[in-house]
Amino acid sequence: MLRTYCGSCHCGAIRFETDLDISAGTGKCNCTLCRKIRLWSVKASPAAFRVRAGEAALVDYQLNNPVAHHLFCGRCGVRPFERVDVPNMTGATYYNINIACLDDVDIEELMAAPVRYYDGLNDDWGSTPAETRHL
Repeated sequence: MLRTYCGSCHCGAIRFETDLDISAGTGKCNCTLCRKIRLWSVKASPAAFRVRAGEAALVDYQLNNPVAHHLFCGRCGVRPFERVDVPNMTGATYYNINIACLDDVDIEELMAAPVRYYDGLNDDWGSTPAETRHL
């Protein structure tokens, strides 16, 4: 069920709002960055995502993928969301929302949501990694 969630970084400088259906599924990736920050995310379309405060405090980190914008708070370092531009696996720009940064998410709702695993380490986004227990 589609619901509006509020989220923030740790210090509260970055605040956002997004319309999500968490029951439709969440994701975890094994790429070097997602693995290190233990990102558990849910996708949102640009129309369903709104930065409410702190846009100027966002820092954009890009590694080898020019379409992935790993945004984090320049004050506390928390990564509340990232933007993925095209071309990408979906053919449309989307946001990966860090579930841990949703201020009003219900734990029972998270536990009931399916989790899909992505093999970003091998740039094989349509496949599930052989090992997922560490994600």
